[in-house]
Amino acid sequence: MSSPANTKAASQLTPSFRHVRLELAREKGHPDGDRDHGYDLVVPLDAEGRLDAAEWKAHQSACRVRRFLQGQTDVVGRLRRKPGGTWFFDYEEGEGDDEIGFRLGEERFVQGEYVSIRSGDAMHTYQVKLVERL
Repeated sequence: MSSPANTKAASQLTPSFRHVRLELAREKGHPDGDRDHGYDLVVPLDAEGRLDAAEWKAHQSACRVRRFLQGQTDVVGRLRRKPGGTWFFDYEEGEGDDEIGFRLGEERFVQGEYVSIRSGDAMHTYQVKLVERL
């Protein structure tokens, strides 16, 4: 997710923005998790490590997600929020490819914590592996 354009954009963001890496946690078929299946996020976090809705609203176009899975082309999208507060990853127009975060607004993006994301009909749990300033 780093390119000259992204670097310039990152320099214009507030200090609350972080790069967050999520990797698939242990589940059936992946007893040790999978470091080649996950997400890289560019998101604003508050002091407790939760998504900062006010910062997101002010910088929506900068809130990015990159989904990676070994053997597949990476997919890049945006972090979005539905009325009522549900956070989701939006990759294209329409809702067919959206991935919904389970209570992402309440979760803490702190290294070692877990978050759940629904992709299609399946819910998967990811571990927060990295949180770093941009």
